[in-house]
Amino acid sequence: MISDPMAFALALGAISFFLAVIWGPPLIRLLHRWHIGKQIRIELPDSHHHKFGTPTMGGLMILVPVMLITVTLNFANFLSGFEAGKQILAFFNFEEGSTLIGKSILLPLVTMIAFGLLGAVDDLCEVRGWRGGEGLLARYMFPLQFAMALAISVGLYHPQILDLSEVGVPGIPDLVDVGIWYVPLATLIIVWMANAVNLTDGLDGLAGSIAAVAFIAYGVIAFLQTQYPLLSFAFSMVGALFAFLWFNSHPATLIMGGMGSLALGATLAVVALMSFQWLLLPIIGAIFVAEAASVVIQVAFFKASRRLTGKGRRIFKMTPLHHHFELLGWSETHITQRFWILGVLAAMLGIALALL
Repeated sequence: MISDPMAFALALGAISFFLAVIWGPPLIRLLHRWHIGKQIRIELPDSHHHKFGTPTMGGLMILVPVMLITVTLNFANFLSGFEAGKQILAFFNFEEGSTLIGKSILLPLVTMIAFGLLGAVDDLCEVRGWRGGEGLLARYMFPLQFAMALAISVGLYHPQILDLSEVGVPGIPDLVDVGIWYVPLATLIIVWMANAVNLTDGLDGLAGSIAAVAFIAYGVIAFLQTQYPLLSFAFSMVGALFAFLWFNSHPATLIMGGMGSLALGATLAVVALMSFQWLLLPIIGAIFVAEAASVVIQVAFFKASRRLTGKGRRIFKMTPLHHHFELLGWSETHITQRFWILGVLAAMLGIALALL
């Protein structure tokens, strides 16, 4: 009988990995055939120019297995209401009405698909040269992101959907209810995280490895809270991310693209919100936050210094932050490995605070 939630989640992670790895080579061949290759901005460091034409939209490798697994498990849950379905579930050793799977996980799935589709449009604009080859313009991208994030936040908050409005605060035993403020706060968190992961996706293996660590951390938190469907979903994401990293490790033969990074960031935010530990997201996702913050600081300082002195000045050599270290002479693999180490330590600290 499948009754151990962690064993079930780890098994799902392994299944997700193998599904994605098998799906990887044909996907790369298709992307090559359709000429969906990475475009490199001229201002980027010279070490990036060899990546020109590398297949992008690699988020498909992550999204498809997770979608298949989540839909299949929820379909199995639906079947448990029928006699034939009970017999099928019994054959696979599922308990009727198993708490290892659940409809609550459909909202992060919808988030993943919605932001993935938006990222796919952005990727296609870039590789096909639409809109000047710069991707979706910000005046279209951000309103669409906010609209989707608002709809998702209402789903999280609505009493007939998930009915969430609380947050865990380290050191306080009871959850704190933030009321209707939950909706705008959740909206901002989803949009911020989607763009933070997108900005981090600039080096081989960087965004994928940090995202995997963050999903593991929230999977552990979900396990400690006995939120087993959330645990299963998080580890399905981890397995797919590990498979993607198989092809994205330096030198990458596949790039995540906006289809993967926007979907990962928004979904990570929703998982954090569902775990009630979204105050810890800036810690568990510290690398993502630092990457996005570096861009905000750079732009704000440049505009302020130009207003005051007539000449814009910069704090970093280039943003996002990983480009600053590239221009300092760090190799791509050194940056990825060191950021990953910091990401693991941040995740450990986040789990520790969740236990308080």
